[in-house]
Amino acid sequence: MFTKILIANRGEIACRVIATAHKMGIKTVAVYSEADKEARHVQLADEAVLIGPAASRESYLVADKIIAAAKATGAQAIHPGYGFLSENAEFSKRCEDEGIAFIGPRHFSIAAMGDKIESKKLAGAAGVNCIPGVNDAIETAEKAVEIAKGIGYPVMIKASAGGGGKGLRVAFNDKEAFEGFTSCRNEARNSFGDDRVFIEKFVEEPRHIEIQVLGDSHGNVIYLNERECSIQRRHQKVIEEAPSPFISEATRKAMGEQAVQLAKAVKYQSAGTVEFVVGKDQSFYFLEMNTRLQVEHPVTEAITGLDLVEQMIRVAAGEKLTLTQADVKRNGWSIECRINAEDPFRNFLPSTGRLVRFQTPKQTMFQGNTADLLGVRVDTGVQDGGEIPMFYDSMIAKLIVHGKDRNDAIAKMREALNGFVIRGISSNIPFQAALLAHPKFVSGDFNTGFIAEQYSQGFRAEDVPHDDHDFLAALAAFVRRKSRERAANLSGQLPGYDVQIGQDYAVVELGQGGNNRYVPVHVDEFVGKPGVAQITIAGKTYAIESKSRLNDIRIEGTCNGKTFTAQVERGTLKNPLALQVQHNGTRIDALVMSPRMAELHKLMPFKAPPDLSKYVLSPMPGLLVDVAVAVGQKVQAGERVAVIEAMKMENVLFAAADGVVKKVVAAKGESLTVDQMIVEFE
Repeated sequence: MFTKILIANRGEIACRVIATAHKMGIKTVAVYSEADKEARHVQLADEAVLIGPAASRESYLVADKIIAAAKATGAQAIHPGYGFLSENAEFSKRCEDEGIAFIGPRHFSIAAMGDKIESKKLAGAAGVNCIPGVNDAIETAEKAVEIAKGIGYPVMIKASAGGGGKGLRVAFNDKEAFEGFTSCRNEARNSFGDDRVFIEKFVEEPRHIEIQVLGDSHGNVIYLNERECSIQRRHQKVIEEAPSPFISEATRKAMGEQAVQLAKAVKYQSAGTVEFVVGKDQSFYFLEMNTRLQVEHPVTEAITGLDLVEQMIRVAAGEKLTLTQADVKRNGWSIECRINAEDPFRNFLPSTGRLVRFQTPKQTMFQGNTADLLGVRVDTGVQDGGEIPMFYDSMIAKLIVHGKDRNDAIAKMREALNGFVIRGISSNIPFQAALLAHPKFVSGDFNTGFIAEQYSQGFRAEDVPHDDHDFLAALAAFVRRKSRERAANLSGQLPGYDVQIGQDYAVVELGQGGNNRYVPVHVDEFVGKPGVAQITIAGKTYAIESKSRLNDIRIEGTCNGKTFTAQVERGTLKNPLALQVQHNGTRIDALVMSPRMAELHKLMPFKAPPDLSKYVLSPMPGLLVDVAVAVGQKVQAGERVAVIEAMKMENVLFAAADGVVKKVVAAKGESLTVDQMIVEFE
């Protein structure tokens, strides 16, 4: 067994590998870019080596620097994590040539499966079902349109070296095929250094279901059940679960056996994943094989009780698998939510900056520990006060729960999301909460088009259903009542000017455009002890009890005997005096005041925000990679104006209305801040 390994990655996956290595008594070496010098993975490792500037292509993607770091520190093996060099056959071979063990498959397996064009041919030869398509690299956008017409729309345009939703577009017509091909090539070239693109038929109403396989260097291969990954946005997975609520035992067995056939055909050793697209009739087709550890591996760990990182390390050290197919368990139900640094209410634009507050829900399951299950686990590479840089992926944490069954897992996940505190940047937690409460998700009736269909107009605050909206107002009144009671108990108050607690309040929910909701609230005396109040709203009673303190951002307690976790923060962007209350993904900004003050508040004029329709502003920090207009040019609404690259994704900005370009303020290649002006119209 190794005594020291280097992790050629960053963020949560680097921390994940470190956890298992330490459990096994193996010392760890972290590598980091200049942007990551204060990162959590650097602090957790036994040693850390600086490998270059912030940009991945100058640090995490430079094999020479990583090999040199391994040699300098005496690391006998390298774990690549996922992304970066994890599926780079040359890097795997280079490690072997340098006498360093690669904790992953052999280079020939990566080469065979890493090329999506060649892997299709190999899969077909191994007896695996494949999708119709053209598996040769396409040279021009015109040729892509011609091929797409031949196959029949819709088609999927895909970069051969793609992954993680990058270099992938679905086209429903010639225009989309033409533009999609160009975007795919650009993204693939920037992310992977390989711009080959191919096209295949897009299976409608498809499910994305993948089989986890595990092989050793002695020819043994087993499959560890499946993961359901159909909840996706822009081909990026959002929620993953194991097992799938859709497939039958017979389909599971057939998919598992085909995955093993493919793994054996390429002499696969280590953990890997065979991805399938599954039709509504349970017909399934090979999509691709990921020759690495998957982001969503924790859900498989929860239902099987196996530590997949440990299995990878043992296989890389030459050990045999200790279990057979008959030994593989399927216990309970596990769900994972990807917590991303993005603003769901602004079309999921990347959100970068400092994590002013970062508190995870209480964990009862931990990385590298498969003894404690049926609980909550958080995999993350960030911490309170850390910086979310614009150079890397937007995922900052993974929230994993394990329940007795699917409904238990959903309930656990909803409660865990309530307790996940992220401040300073936006996160997709409200969106995750909405998905988990959606009737179609709860019933298991969904496919990969679910998010695009259900949220076709984008995601808005009103898309987050709440079982009892008045509970949020009751909670705001409860917190305000607690603060008034504390103020009333302060000594030294002048007679006649002391704080009066009062029992009647008005909760003013601040709405868009001055459209506020006024809720009369009656609060009964605290019954015998602090932290207890009975609140009445429109004839409904909320008996709330909580020991949380006023400065706690997370409030835990009971309401009418049922436990709850919610978040309450003072001061919002709308009003520094307001309370921000969050529960089950719904958020209100509320002022709690006396009834008389509420009457006067209604008379306050609303100040409309300035008209910004004459400007194209940068919606996020990022790199301006293209400006598609010039001064004096006539532009129509919906026309492409600029392209910004942030968190490894291209974001296209369009004109909101017809107009003539007056000024182009920002130049191509410039680093932009949020709301920085790019173009002004006359």
